[in-house]
Amino acid sequence: MGFFDWLNEEENTQKEKRKEVRNVDREADTEFASENAHMDLREEELDIDKYRVETGDVTLHKDIVEEEQTVNVPVAHDQVVVERKAVDREPTNEPITNEETVHIPVTAEQIDVDKHTVVTGEVSAHKRSVEETQQVRDVLHKEVADVETHGTADVINEDRK
Repeated sequence: MGFFDWLNEEENTQKEKRKEVRNVDREADTEFASENAHMDLREEELDIDKYRVETGDVTLHKDIVEEEQTVNVPVAHDQVVVERKAVDREPTNEPITNEETVHIPVTAEQIDVDKHTVVTGEVSAHKRSVEETQQVRDVLHKEVADVETHGTADVINEDRK
């Protein structure tokens, strides 16, 4: 058995003794150090992922509705006014004939109704993203260092960043 084997065996024996002391005293993982000691402190952080889900949809379509309209349209038509007036029985050279006819055409405006289509408006739709805030709560754990002193140990706490 070489020197280094003996040294490793001695170190393993000391580790076993330390484990026994820990188990008996029920102390947390204690490291015995002669001058320098190091302990990592850990804490949990939240990992938040976002994803999209379909929550509904919007459909645009047109419906046809009927609406009855009444419109007053001025129309014109001809009237024949027959006026008779008395005259002072003046003598004439015109003989009395069998027939004399006067033809007067009479007209009236008629209404012809037709329809045509016009554009009266436009409907469009688009999506926009709206951001809001939702609160997420969870319990996180972190390790903090607890320094205990026994006896007259002189301890200086320095925070380094």
